[in-house]
Amino acid sequence: MHTAHAKPPLRSLQVFEAAARCGGFTAAGKELGITQSGVSRQVSDLEATLGIQLFVRRGAKLTLTPTGAQLARNLADAFGHMWSAVAEARQSEQVVTLSMLPSVATRWFAPRLGQFMASHPEIDLRITASRHLVDFATEGVDAAIRYSPRPGANLEVVKLATETVVPVCSPEYARETGLLKPDDLETATLLYGDIPENWPAWFTAAGCSRPPPAGPRLGDDAAILQAVRDHQGVALGRSLLVADDVAAGRLVIPFTVWLEASHAYWFVRPKGPATTKAIDAVRKWFVEQFKGAT
Repeated sequence: MHTAHAKPPLRSLQVFEAAARCGGFTAAGKELGITQSGVSRQVSDLEATLGIQLFVRRGAKLTLTPTGAQLARNLADAFGHMWSAVAEARQSEQVVTLSMLPSVATRWFAPRLGQFMASHPEIDLRITASRHLVDFATEGVDAAIRYSPRPGANLEVVKLATETVVPVCSPEYARETGLLKPDDLETATLLYGDIPENWPAWFTAAGCSRPPPAGPRLGDDAAILQAVRDHQGVALGRSLLVADDVAAGRLVIPFTVWLEASHAYWFVRPKGPATTKAIDAVRKWFVEQFKGAT
């Protein structure tokens, strides 16, 4: 007795389709990661459930019956549509996790968060602010904004912008210290960061008569710029990170001497995984925003 009106399990249909396509139980088992006997059992159970013979077995040789061949073709079409639907769902995924330096997140992106949300209310953008290079394979991050001379291999890369490095301080500090010419910095408090463009290089470019005085070292650009805004001294600022403060009058550039930054901003994502419409939209938005800021 058979159960011809029962609905067969999806797994048994998948196993049968693989066996029909691969031409045997052994090859299907390798594709599906199960044993040859497991494939044989699934196919036998399917035949019993349907009450239909799908294969003619002559020793080790298998031949599809006409009904089996028709079912295999229909299932191949059905599974093709199913996987296409899955791929389309992934394409429309609206969550994007983006990594960037804390200084970029604080000084550049945070003031533009509202603009992004207004442009893409459908995207759930999640920012991870970190100084280490994110491992795309293990940390669940879709893309990153990196600040480097050139990102590593195995990445899809879009160059966003280059920048210059300029001295910045608050207007009050510039007045109180009397910063009229580069040599006046000898009596100022210089704040040191960890970017390659440093005060000795700037003093050389400015033609100062003496080397720069020592000063406190702060490892994070966001902390340095906050100290500068609080009138604590003069720092070398990355032009894109100080642009908003300079435009608003919170900071001034007391001298026109600048250094060309050795690093640039890059939008990167791993090669291999298919992109999504949301990731593409995020990349396009950052490209446009950085272009407008330079």
